[in-house]
Amino acid sequence: MKSINNIAVYLFSLCGLLSLQGCEGILEEPVRSEFTESTLLATKSGIESVLADAYSKDGGSRNIVKRGEMTTDILWQSGGGENGTAVPLINFRWDSSSTLEAFDWMNHWEEIRNANIVLANAPTASGFNSEEDRNGLLAEARFIRIWAYYQLWDQFGPVPIRKSLDDPLELPRATDEEFKEFIESELKALIPDLYETGKQPAYGRAHRGAAQTLLCIWYLNTHQWQNCADMAKEVMSSNKFALCPDYNKMFALENEKNEEFIWAKTYLANSASVNILLATNLPWDYYKGLDGGMDGVINEKWSNFASQYRFYDDFYYSFAPEDQRKGRILTKYEDSKGKVVDLLVDYKDATRGMKFPPDPNASANNHGNDFPYFRYADILLARAEALNELNGPNQESVDLVNQIRHRAGLDNVALSDFNSKDAFVDQLMNERKWEFWNEGKRRRDLIRTNRFIKCAHDRGITNAQDFHVWFPIPQSAIDASSLLKQNDGY
Repeated sequence: MKSINNIAVYLFSLCGLLSLQGCEGILEEPVRSEFTESTLLATKSGIESVLADAYSKDGGSRNIVKRGEMTTDILWQSGGGENGTAVPLINFRWDSSSTLEAFDWMNHWEEIRNANIVLANAPTASGFNSEEDRNGLLAEARFIRIWAYYQLWDQFGPVPIRKSLDDPLELPRATDEEFKEFIESELKALIPDLYETGKQPAYGRAHRGAAQTLLCIWYLNTHQWQNCADMAKEVMSSNKFALCPDYNKMFALENEKNEEFIWAKTYLANSASVNILLATNLPWDYYKGLDGGMDGVINEKWSNFASQYRFYDDFYYSFAPEDQRKGRILTKYEDSKGKVVDLLVDYKDATRGMKFPPDPNASANNHGNDFPYFRYADILLARAEALNELNGPNQESVDLVNQIRHRAGLDNVALSDFNSKDAFVDQLMNERKWEFWNEGKRRRDLIRTNRFIKCAHDRGITNAQDFHVWFPIPQSAIDASSLLKQNDGY
């Protein structure tokens, strides 16, 4: 077992290095007493509690949506205290001193720290039913660590790779190639030991299909087209997942655990872990919905934030009239005085996403709708994109896109509609925009296809520059380590 003193030093030092707010609380006496060889780290149940805490450190849905869509042509924000951090995000005015809520740095390092504690102590802990049981939990911890590293990379690029509690407190950033090799090799190594999909200890915990999908998405976002196509095919051939028949019901509470959600962030109404997107998406004076899947739904117990998340009109009007995927975008409602508010007529850029319907068990802003990190639609569109990059427009890619369009109630596109790779990518980026709104994928899609900065320029953000594809590492973290180098441009 890793010595308790070493862990205490590791936690304390890492807190300082990463500017972990409130980290001194980790070493207060009640917590110190938990880190004893006879309790927390000596048994499977204790190890699982550390792993559960690693899961809890994940950034959650709101920040994923904010940084994934407020930096793009889908979403903007107005009102409330959040406006002070949303405006710099929308206008590409962030810098290394910014304390923007959308940037998740410290929490992912806590996630990595906890995973490393599990990996250091699970090999000698008691209470496992078998070595297969132990290896499954070890693989799960490695997956959570890689998931945290992936989210750090998505925001900041390659970061230091910390695989052990014994690693030096200061580490340099990995090179692009080192980081790519680390992500790929770790995922390939852990997949065989990870729980088979459907046999994980609880819904929401990592499983083989989730790891395969993350590897597929990693290949996609790093332009490893053949690997991406092959891994997507492997997930498809597992027959563990399928498209949910009704797009607009997929995200409702009663349909969580549906066959399309490969891996999701789990929430529970009125608990410490809740989905609060509805509180920012619902108009502040909403009383009764008239469309957007909210028809006749009266607000009797939910609180709405002063902070308001709004869609650009250009995004709303980009949908075909018959596209069912806009069926949960609110355009009309009644206020408490019975006045009909038409968000397309009375306001500009004001329609609202109701993708995650109200949880009937929720009060205030504490809804329990799960948030999908990966859906089967991700896999179909990843393979379609990879095959197009490899071979140009092809019938299989077109067929994969048409599966998505058919579910949305749209006519098929034909191979003859596309005379180049770029023409198909144009179609694919639109399909992804319409399919994944309010799931936080748009920024990475635009970066991957070299359209992120142009998209900003097209909507008037003329100060957007190439270096903005990465966010700045917090200055406090840079100041704490002589080896940690800032991203270019900051």
